[in-house]
Amino acid sequence: MRVVLAEDLFLLRDGLARMLEAFGFEIAASVGSGPELSRALAELEPDVAVVDVRLPPSFTDEGLQCALAARRARPGLPVLVLSQHVEQLYARELLADGSGGVGYLLKDRVFDAEQFIDAVRRVAGGGTAMDPQVISQLLSRRSRDRPMTKLTPREVEVMELMAQGRSNVAIASRLVITERAVAKHTSNIFGKLQLPPSDDDNRRVLAVLAYLDHG
Repeated sequence: MRVVLAEDLFLLRDGLARMLEAFGFEIAASVGSGPELSRALAELEPDVAVVDVRLPPSFTDEGLQCALAARRARPGLPVLVLSQHVEQLYARELLADGSGGVGYLLKDRVFDAEQFIDAVRRVAGGGTAMDPQVISQLLSRRSRDRPMTKLTPREVEVMELMAQGRSNVAIASRLVITERAVAKHTSNIFGKLQLPPSDDDNRRVLAVLAYLDHG
Protein backbone atom coordinates (compact mmCIF):
# COMPACT_ATOMS: atom_id res chain seq x y z
CA MET A 1 0.00 0.00 0.00
CA ARG A 2 1.58 3.27 -1.19
CA VAL A 3 1.52 6.33 1.06
CA VAL A 4 2.25 9.99 0.46
CA LEU A 5 3.25 11.53 3.79
CA ALA A 6 3.29 15.29 4.40
CA GLU A 7 4.68 16.75 7.66
CA ASP A 8 6.89 19.84 7.98
CA LEU A 9 8.78 18.69 11.11
CA PHE A 10 11.57 16.41 9.90
CA LEU A 11 11.86 14.27 13.04
CA LEU A 12 8.11 13.62 13.16
CA ARG A 13 7.94 12.97 9.42
CA ASP A 14 10.86 10.54 9.61
CA GLY A 15 9.32 8.79 12.61
CA LEU A 16 5.96 8.40 10.87
CA ALA A 17 7.64 7.08 7.72
CA ARG A 18 9.61 4.49 9.70
CA MET A 19 6.48 3.42 11.57
CA LEU A 20 4.46 3.01 8.38
CA GLU A 21 7.25 1.01 6.73
CA ALA A 22 7.52 -1.23 9.79
CA PHE A 23 3.85 -2.15 9.30
CA GLY A 24 4.27 -2.96 5.61
CA PHE A 25 3.41 0.34 3.93
CA GLU A 26 5.47 1.73 1.05
CA ILE A 27 6.36 5.42 1.33
CA ALA A 28 5.82 6.75 -2.19
CA ALA A 29 6.84 10.25 -1.08
CA SER A 30 7.69 11.98 2.18
CA VAL A 31 7.41 15.75 1.84
CA GLY A 32 7.53 18.84 4.01
CA SER A 33 5.66 21.56 2.10
CA GLY A 34 2.41 22.28 0.30
CA PRO A 35 3.85 22.52 -3.24
CA GLU A 36 5.71 19.22 -2.76
CA LEU A 37 2.52 17.58 -1.51
CA SER A 38 0.48 18.81 -4.48
CA ARG A 39 3.03 17.43 -6.94
CA ALA A 40 3.29 14.09 -5.13
CA LEU A 41 -0.48 13.58 -5.00
CA ALA A 42 -0.90 14.49 -8.68
CA GLU A 43 2.03 12.48 -10.03
CA LEU A 44 2.17 9.41 -7.79
CA GLU A 45 -1.53 8.62 -7.23
CA PRO A 46 -1.00 6.97 -3.82
CA ASP A 47 -3.36 4.56 -2.10
CA VAL A 48 -3.64 6.97 0.85
CA ALA A 49 -2.30 10.38 1.87
CA VAL A 50 -1.33 11.19 5.46
CA VAL A 51 -1.32 14.97 5.69
CA ASP A 52 -0.48 17.58 8.31
CA VAL A 53 -2.85 20.55 8.17
CA ARG A 54 -0.25 23.31 8.48
CA LEU A 55 2.58 23.18 5.96
CA PRO A 56 4.99 25.69 4.42
CA PRO A 57 4.91 28.16 2.89
CA SER A 58 1.81 29.58 4.58
CA PHE A 59 1.79 27.45 7.77
CA THR A 60 -2.01 27.93 7.94
CA ASP A 61 -4.10 25.29 6.17
CA GLU A 62 -1.80 24.49 3.29
CA GLY A 63 -1.80 20.73 3.78
CA LEU A 64 -5.58 20.42 4.07
CA GLN A 65 -6.15 22.66 1.06
CA CYS A 66 -3.81 20.49 -1.00
CA ALA A 67 -5.67 17.37 0.14
CA LEU A 68 -9.04 18.87 -0.75
CA ALA A 69 -7.79 19.92 -4.19
CA ALA A 70 -6.42 16.41 -4.77
CA ARG A 71 -9.76 14.85 -3.80
CA ARG A 72 -11.55 17.15 -6.24
CA ALA A 73 -9.15 16.04 -8.98
CA ARG A 74 -9.36 12.40 -7.93
CA PRO A 75 -12.67 11.78 -6.14
CA GLY A 76 -12.39 9.27 -3.34
CA LEU A 77 -8.65 9.71 -2.78
CA PRO A 78 -8.17 8.41 0.79
CA VAL A 79 -6.88 11.21 3.05
CA LEU A 80 -5.98 11.01 6.73
CA VAL A 81 -5.48 14.45 8.24
CA LEU A 82 -3.24 15.03 11.24
CA SER A 83 -3.64 18.26 13.20
CA GLN A 84 -3.21 19.90 16.56
CA HIS A 85 -6.56 21.67 16.18
CA VAL A 86 -10.02 21.04 14.77
CA GLU A 87 -10.41 23.09 11.59
CA GLN A 88 -14.19 22.79 11.43
CA LEU A 89 -14.76 24.39 8.03
CA TYR A 90 -12.30 22.15 6.23
CA ALA A 91 -13.18 19.07 8.24
CA ARG A 92 -16.77 19.43 7.06
CA GLU A 93 -15.64 20.04 3.46
CA LEU A 94 -13.47 16.93 3.60
CA LEU A 95 -16.45 14.86 4.70
CA ALA A 96 -19.15 16.50 2.61
CA ASP A 97 -18.59 14.75 -0.73
CA GLY A 98 -19.62 11.43 0.85
CA SER A 99 -17.10 9.41 -1.12
CA GLY A 100 -15.40 7.80 1.87
CA GLY A 101 -11.77 7.28 2.68
CA VAL A 102 -11.39 10.17 5.13
CA GLY A 103 -9.92 10.61 8.57
CA TYR A 104 -9.10 13.42 10.97
CA LEU A 105 -6.89 12.72 13.97
CA LEU A 106 -5.58 15.14 16.58
CA LYS A 107 -1.84 14.59 17.00
CA ASP A 108 -1.75 14.75 20.79
CA ARG A 109 -4.54 12.17 21.07
CA VAL A 110 -2.85 9.40 19.08
CA PHE A 111 -1.51 7.24 21.89
CA ASP A 112 0.12 4.24 20.19
CA ALA A 113 1.30 2.82 16.86
CA GLU A 114 -1.58 0.34 16.52
CA GLN A 115 -4.16 3.13 16.86
CA PHE A 116 -2.48 5.18 14.14
CA ILE A 117 -1.88 2.28 11.77
CA ASP A 118 -5.47 1.07 12.22
CA ALA A 119 -6.67 4.56 11.22
CA VAL A 120 -4.46 4.62 8.12
CA ARG A 121 -5.67 1.18 7.03
CA ARG A 122 -9.30 2.04 7.67
CA VAL A 123 -9.08 5.24 5.61
CA ALA A 124 -7.13 3.53 2.81
CA GLY A 125 -9.91 0.93 2.68
CA GLY A 126 -12.55 3.61 2.09
CA GLY A 127 -13.68 3.98 5.71
CA THR A 128 -13.55 6.77 8.26
CA ALA A 129 -11.29 7.43 11.21
CA MET A 130 -12.43 10.48 13.13
CA ASP A 131 -11.17 11.66 16.50
CA PRO A 132 -14.07 11.88 18.98
CA GLN A 133 -13.26 15.55 19.68
CA VAL A 134 -13.57 16.35 15.97
CA ILE A 135 -16.94 14.62 15.81
CA SER A 136 -18.12 16.36 18.98
CA GLN A 137 -17.31 19.78 17.57
CA LEU A 138 -18.95 19.05 14.23
CA LEU A 139 -22.07 17.81 15.96
CA SER A 140 -22.23 20.66 18.47
CA ARG A 141 -22.09 23.18 15.63
CA ARG A 142 -25.37 21.76 14.34
CA SER A 143 -26.92 21.00 17.71
CA ARG A 144 -29.52 23.74 17.40
CA ASP A 145 -30.86 22.39 14.11
CA ARG A 146 -34.26 20.78 14.47
CA PRO A 147 -33.31 17.32 13.17
CA MET A 148 -30.56 17.05 15.77
CA THR A 149 -32.91 17.97 18.60
CA LYS A 150 -35.02 14.94 17.73
CA LEU A 151 -32.23 12.57 18.72
CA THR A 152 -32.07 11.13 22.21
CA PRO A 153 -28.79 11.42 24.19
CA ARG A 154 -28.15 7.71 23.56
CA GLU A 155 -28.73 8.12 19.82
CA VAL A 156 -26.22 10.99 19.75
CA GLU A 157 -23.68 8.72 21.49
CA VAL A 158 -24.29 6.01 18.91
CA MET A 159 -23.94 8.48 16.03
CA GLU A 160 -20.66 9.85 17.41
CA LEU A 161 -19.25 6.31 17.61
CA MET A 162 -20.53 5.51 14.11
CA ALA A 163 -18.75 8.60 12.83
CA GLN A 164 -15.50 7.39 14.34
CA GLY A 165 -15.81 4.36 12.07
CA ARG A 166 -16.75 1.86 14.78
CA SER A 167 -18.75 -1.24 13.93
CA ASN A 168 -22.01 -2.18 15.64
CA VAL A 169 -20.08 -4.76 17.68
CA ALA A 170 -17.61 -2.11 18.86
CA ILE A 171 -20.40 0.36 19.65
CA ALA A 172 -22.28 -2.24 21.68
CA SER A 173 -19.13 -3.05 23.65
CA ARG A 174 -18.33 0.61 24.27
CA LEU A 175 -21.84 1.51 25.45
CA VAL A 176 -22.42 -1.84 27.20
CA ILE A 177 -25.59 -2.57 25.25
CA THR A 178 -26.59 -5.34 22.83
CA GLU A 179 -25.92 -5.29 19.10
CA ARG A 180 -29.67 -5.44 18.58
CA ALA A 181 -30.03 -2.24 20.60
CA VAL A 182 -27.36 -0.57 18.47
CA ALA A 183 -29.18 -1.61 15.29
CA LYS A 184 -32.41 -0.15 16.67
CA HIS A 185 -30.73 3.14 17.59
CA THR A 186 -29.14 3.30 14.14
CA SER A 187 -32.49 2.75 12.45
CA ASN A 188 -34.04 5.49 14.60
CA ILE A 189 -31.22 7.89 13.70
CA PHE A 190 -31.74 7.40 9.97
CA GLY A 191 -35.46 7.79 10.36
CA LYS A 192 -35.22 11.01 12.38
CA LEU A 193 -32.60 12.49 10.06
CA GLN A 194 -34.54 11.38 6.98
CA LEU A 195 -31.63 9.32 5.66
CA PRO A 196 -32.04 5.96 3.90
CA PRO A 197 -30.65 3.02 5.91
CA SER A 198 -27.59 1.28 4.52
CA ASP A 199 -25.70 -1.90 5.33
CA ASP A 200 -22.46 -0.07 4.48
CA ASP A 201 -21.11 1.47 7.69
CA ASN A 202 -18.87 3.90 5.81
CA ARG A 203 -21.61 5.26 3.57
CA ARG A 204 -24.04 5.68 6.45
CA VAL A 205 -21.50 7.58 8.56
CA LEU A 206 -20.57 9.88 5.71
CA ALA A 207 -24.25 10.45 4.94
CA VAL A 208 -24.92 11.51 8.53
CA LEU A 209 -21.93 13.83 8.59
CA ALA A 210 -22.81 15.35 5.22
CA TYR A 211 -26.36 15.92 6.46
CA LEU A 212 -25.07 17.64 9.59
CA ASP A 213 -22.89 19.82 7.40
CA HIS A 214 -25.60 20.88 4.99
CA GLY A 215 -28.83 20.26 6.86
